[in-house]
Amino acid sequence: MRSLAQRSAEAAKEIKSLIGASVERVDAGSRLVADAGQTMQEIVGSVQRVSDIIGEITAASSEQSDGIGQINTAVTQLDQMTQQNAALVEESAAAAESLRDQAQRLASVVSTFSLPAAGR
Repeated sequence: MRSLAQRSAEAAKEIKSLIGASVERVDAGSRLVADAGQTMQEIVGSVQRVSDIIGEITAASSEQSDGIGQINTAVTQLDQMTQQNAALVEESAAAAESLRDQAQRLASVVSTFSLPAAGR
């Protein structure tokens, strides 16, 4: 009987030791799960920050695109005005040449007339 009691006591000690080891492993596993959960939360936060930055970059790119479109429109308008001005300059030059020719003809015609001397 004594031997049975002794074996039972040893078995109880071994069971207690195994239960203690299991509890330690469960605690370690719980800590690892908690750490993993915290790491996941940090990753989610980082992903959200990256998403926010991408949104800001997208908005800035859109604004830049709009600005470039406005610049393109302004350059096109300047080009049209420059072409109109060039055409007006050519027309003005042609009109000035025509006026010069007409003035020369008028001077030639007027020079054929003689005016009597004053006081005669």
